Amino acid sequence: MERAGSSGAKNQSIGSDYFEQRQLKSGVAGWGLLIGLGVAYVISGDFAGWNFGLAQGGWGGLLIATLLMATMYTFMCLALAELSTIVPTSGGGYGFARRAFGPWGGFLCGVAILIEYAIAPAAIAVFIGAYFGSLFGIDGWPVYLACYAFFLAIHVYGAGEALRLIFIITAIAVVALVAFCVAMVPHFSVDNLFDIAVTDAAGASPFLPFGYIGIWAAIPYAIWFFLAIEGVPLAAEETRDAKRDLPRGLIGGMIVLLLFAALILTLGPGGAGSAALQDSGNPLVAALEAPHVGDGPTLISRFVNFVGLAGLIASFFSIIFGYSRLTFAMSRAGYLPRVLSLTNERKTPYVALIVPGVIGFVLSLSGEGDLLILVAVFGATISYVMMMAAHIALRIKEPNLERTYRTPGGVVTSGVALVLACAAVVAGFLVDPRVIIGVAIVYAVFVGYFAIYSRHHLVPTAPGEEAP
Repeated sequence: MERAGSSGAKNQSIGSDYFEQRQLKSGVAGWGLLIGLGVAYVISGDFAGWNFGLAQGGWGGLLIATLLMATMYTFMCLALAELSTIVPTSGGGYGFARRAFGPWGGFLCGVAILIEYAIAPAAIAVFIGAYFGSLFGIDGWPVYLACYAFFLAIHVYGAGEALRLIFIITAIAVVALVAFCVAMVPHFSVDNLFDIAVTDAAGASPFLPFGYIGIWAAIPYAIWFFLAIEGVPLAAEETRDAKRDLPRGLIGGMIVLLLFAALILTLGPGGAGSAALQDSGNPLVAALEAPHVGDGPTLISRFVNFVGLAGLIASFFSIIFGYSRLTFAMSRAGYLPRVLSLTNERKTPYVALIVPGVIGFVLSLSGEGDLLILVAVFGATISYVMMMAAHIALRIKEPNLERTYRTPGGVVTSGVALVLACAAVVAGFLVDPRVIIGVAIVYAVFVGYFAIYSRHHLVPTAPGEEAP
């Protein structure tokens, strides 16, 4: 396996103050907060984004896509739970791939996750704008800017405070989801699920109005029910007992997300009709108001609309945490410019928070939340392929590594997740070719930087770089 200092890399002298200027605050999160963080990463996907899959595959296509992705994410979380006990650093997936495949593998996986985590908040900001606009009549860049400025400031202030606030906001969002589900039960009808007009595509039916191809096209939106749960290990260096708490956080968070995905996908379209939700930027509120057309907003729709902002904010807020820790870890090890890993007196990586935040804000100005989702999902699926391959590789190459948690089913479990992740990568090609072009350009820039400069200036003593 390639060492950090090989392939021409320079083992440069690192001053004694290098790591002192790059420290996170340890011990601020236990397994309960990690479950909250895992749910927070994803919960915005219950409020908006998933419904665009109805326009691609109909309810049946989105249902099958969601079942496939639920299997992938469940199996992946079981594999990541093991990996997180082997490489418990704030680099998360980058660290796993680095251990298995060397610096190039770690870098490529890290960039894929960075694309996901830097762009997902931009998509969520657009959805926050849609919710905010329906409540107060104000949308667009002022809302996006306010989101980034306010929540970046909280993160810069301190990790412990940010994680606790994330937990509280997530709890409020969960209340809104429960209220939505209860309110939709009286309006549920099986006929509502299949009210999208059937096309002439191969295999088209009321269950699959866009045919078999609709299942594939719906996969990126089914992923939105679970996207970013894999970010729990990014909190490793701020966790009290990483090898015990990270597996609990991953698995506990996934259980909650599976429950809500099943309820939202069934009760939303079943109560309002799939056709009514397929293009909505605010699908839960649209679902609540659909049975009362002409009557205006209802008390419960106003409640979910207002409190539903908490769900979008929770994911926006938490994914900012995730991208900052990944950027911090890769910068500290020299893969990205080292200035990005500087921390302040409160031990928060302020540069790693602000720089991707500025980029995300600029992207949010496009207002194309659905396209930004696809780009984030495409980056995510590439990282899933690499992380599952890393699990298999480490089981084969280093079977005697200490593993305080072992994945049930071993490489069979991660192998199933790997196959489904490959299918998800392919699905990204089916919806919008701009996704591939955008990701390819970003990757080319990063790979050029790594090949020409940063791989020759890695920090071999950084956490995660000591691997053989």
